Amino acid sequence: MTDMTAPNAQVNGGDREWSLDELADSYAYPVDAEVWLRANMVSSLDGAGQHDGRSQPLSSETDMRIFGTLRGLADVVIVGAETVRLEGYRPARAREVFAERRAAAGQGPAPAIAIVTASLDLDLALPLFTEPLVPTLVLTGAGAPADRIAAARDAGVEVLLAGDGAAVDPARAVALLAERGLRRQLTEGGPRLLGQFTAAEALDELCLTLSPTMTAGDAQRIAHGPSLALPTRFGLASLLEQDGFLFSRYRRI
Repeated sequence: MTDMTAPNAQVNGGDREWSLDELADSYAYPVDAEVWLRANMVSSLDGAGQHDGRSQPLSSETDMRIFGTLRGLADVVIVGAETVRLEGYRPARAREVFAERRAAAGQGPAPAIAIVTASLDLDLALPLFTEPLVPTLVLTGAGAPADRIAAARDAGVEVLLAGDGAAVDPARAVALLAERGLRRQLTEGGPRLLGQFTAAEALDELCLTLSPTMTAGDAQRIAHGPSLALPTRFGLASLLEQDGFLFSRYRRI
């Protein structure tokens, strides 16, 4: 892997593979931030955030190593219910390579999964709810269906109300999780959820993999939803390359 932020770095796929410890150092959260929300997404060259409804066809082995690293650093992974269904989400697992780093940071063995949903259309029999190492959280609004909120709570799921209507207020969700000590936050989408965080100007950092693929079709971009009056500016923090994939990290200016 080539570090494109190094002076005079060359694009080159023959470099050695970075270790997970080196990736963890490169993607470390800011130490002075009270709360930090980063997103991890992948896009094709022609702007598709998915292929056939899933991000996996755009990914690579190195992309998945970075995916695992970002999870290994996070307190909580925030994800939309539709992505949970499409991507077959399972509980986050503890990984020995991150155990010492997480313990030193006062973190538990694995990040919590927090699902954002207005409808609570969730299969509560999935391992995500029945077998998590860290209890899965559900973020919804006070106006969400009362019977489904009750069913989730009866199943032992902790439901957090982060909005006055059925929908979740993105900024309130970030603050509510931070109040629980989950300040190193990671969202993995999908595009609608990332669009909501972007429109609310709640996103601090975007970790974007540019996949050397073309998909055509009508797939969503990585963020989809209401637009901002003016585009939010981000600055490049780092850029890595492996096998034609570019792994960028942008921070809000």
